[in-house]
Order: sequence, then structure tokens, then C-alpha cells
Amino acid sequence: MGTLAMTQSEREQFLSELHVGVLGIERPDGPPLTVPVWYVYEPGGELWFLISPDSVKGRLLQKSMRFSLCAQTESLPYKYVSIEGTATISPADKELHSRPIARRYLGEKGGDSYVEREAREEGAESVRVSTTPERWFTVDYSKS
Repeated sequence: MGTLAMTQSEREQFLSELHVGVLGIERPDGPPLTVPVWYVYEPGGELWFLISPDSVKGRLLQKSMRFSLCAQTESLPYKYVSIEGTATISPADKELHSRPIARRYLGEKGGDSYVEREAREEGAESVRVSTTPERWFTVDYSKS
């Protein structure tokens, strides 16, 4: 796939664009758990997303402390970036994390409504999971 691989700057730019990521987490009793997730990435920095620590993905991630994430286009020419990394889990802040990520995916009004609805729901506490990507896999079919 050498000719279809993205350069470092291409892959970082692609990952920073708006995509729903597919999160993969090791599961000791079966195949990996794969679920969609909203994420934020800035070129050269860390990738992060929010989860409930009590969810299936939250519990699995706290055990393995590793994950993979794939972002892709859904129209021609197809492209994808997949990363692997070690998780760092820290408290999430409503204004620093929850509101910005919700606005990124839902716009200002929709994001604010989402955050307020989440705040009213009992047990909607989130944690911030971050990583600096350790391994990258990329394909850009526009290069073929």
C-alpha cells in the first residue's frame, strides 16, 4: 500500500477533520469491542474523546488502557486513518471538553442542548480519554 499511504501531514490533517471514529478496545472474553465515538485531534497533538467510566467501553478501557481508532470517508475517493495508542484517563470538564466536542459534532445550538440534556441525566459523568498516537495506518485511494 506504499503508494496509497498518506504522508505525516496528510494523515494528521485527515484525522483532525470531522469524522465519527470507530473505537476498538480489547475484550478478554471475545472479539474486540468496536463502537462509534466523537473525538478531537489537532495535528501533532493528542487525540481525545469522552466516555462514561461505567459503560462497557469505559470498563474495558480501564482494564486494557490501550485502544485503536479508525476514521474514514464514506464517499469516493475512500480514505482512512487508523491509530493505536495507550490511554490516559482524566476527569472531563463540561466547558473544556463536553461542550466543545458536542458543538464540533452538532453545531452550537445542538451541542448546547446535548450538553444540558446530559447534565440533567443522572450518572452522565464522563471521563476524558486521550492518547498520543503510537502507530498509524493510512490509505488514500485518491492516490491510485
